[in-house]
Amino acid sequence: MTDEIVVVPSGQTYEGKQGHAFFAGISTETAGSRGLCMHLVRIPPGARDNPHRHDGHESAIYVISGVAEGRYGADLAKRVTANPGDFVYIPAGVPHQAINPSTTEHLVAIIARTDPHEQESVVLLPDPDEA
Repeated sequence: MTDEIVVVPSGQTYEGKQGHAFFAGISTETAGSRGLCMHLVRIPPGARDNPHRHDGHESAIYVISGVAEGRYGADLAKRVTANPGDFVYIPAGVPHQAINPSTTEHLVAIIARTDPHEQESVVLLPDPDEA
């Protein structure tokens, strides 16, 4: 355990299993976190996540700009929409997929999870659209 405050400079990115780049924030890898991670995601116009879930870890999302459409649940059959300023909660293990429906605007959001590792609990799932 450390008693040091860590600043993670902006601009560092990594490719996520979800199918796009994340801006590295707080995690075990960047700051030595033991109980959470928090990152910025910027999803391009028309892009979507690879369907996935986070086993054993909850997620919280804050939409900064753009509109987030989400598919979730069994076969990703349920739908949700979040606008700038909205908070989204995803229970542990729930299959989900984020979609940016805009043709012109990036979707920008802060993501926090109870998994302190950047990608450890990400489990990719088949895309029902490709089945």
